[in-house]
Amino acid sequence: MKRLTRSFESHKRSCEGRAPSTALRAVPLPRRAGADVFHHRANFVPRCAGADVSARLYLVTPPLGEVAAFLRALDTVTNGNDIAALLLRLEDADERTLINRAKEVAALVQPRGIALLLDGRAELAARAGADGAHLNGIAALTAAIGALKPSRIAGAGGLKSRHDAMVAGEANADYVMFGEPDRHGRTPPFAAVIERVSWWAEVFEVPCVGYAGNLDDVSALAQAGSDFIALGDWLWTNEQTPAALIAAASKYLGAIVASKAK
Repeated sequence: MKRLTRSFESHKRSCEGRAPSTALRAVPLPRRAGADVFHHRANFVPRCAGADVSARLYLVTPPLGEVAAFLRALDTVTNGNDIAALLLRLEDADERTLINRAKEVAALVQPRGIALLLDGRAELAARAGADGAHLNGIAALTAAIGALKPSRIAGAGGLKSRHDAMVAGEANADYVMFGEPDRHGRTPPFAAVIERVSWWAEVFEVPCVGYAGNLDDVSALAQAGSDFIALGDWLWTNEQTPAALIAAASKYLGAIVASKAK
């Protein structure tokens, strides 16, 4: 899918003077080994050491039934903003309804270069025209990754330990996510999320998504090494508009890059 090769094109982190390799890697390669190996997906690619490239935003929708009303808000926040991906969370419905709802969202975001990921429901990704799926836990990732790869993105969340994260990387997940709420809405301590992001960014090449529980978390996650910053339910329910919050988050990310360039 051409969309997959261009959605995150501006996020590519090529080291000056060295061409990125096209070799496939099934196991996350330690950065400190010095090998210039890029992940096989153009959408989610590893950073090169020392590259001053801003983390990008990854939006998470609230659970949606009918999507028409939400599309109006989504149109505003995605128009002209640098958004890498949208994770679409759909309330339970029959299969045809779910596919049609995903297609409605895809029609808005994909022409803007935004990858559409389904929350679970990997079996619907192809028929819905989605770019992939986000899988919660190692069991879900293992069950779905064969059907998604290589044409679609398989993201890994619900990783409870360092071991889980490494298993996801070895399974060839396109990214790992840290810090997102569990099914009860509970999140890990933010200090633990920062520690996990920093460890992963230092050692592995598979891209990392850090989940921001509020606007104040954005800068810390980016500074810790997150390649993408996930903005969740609070984005849509805050007293500030989603557009204002995205503008503020983007400003924070730009400021980090500018400070590193000095």
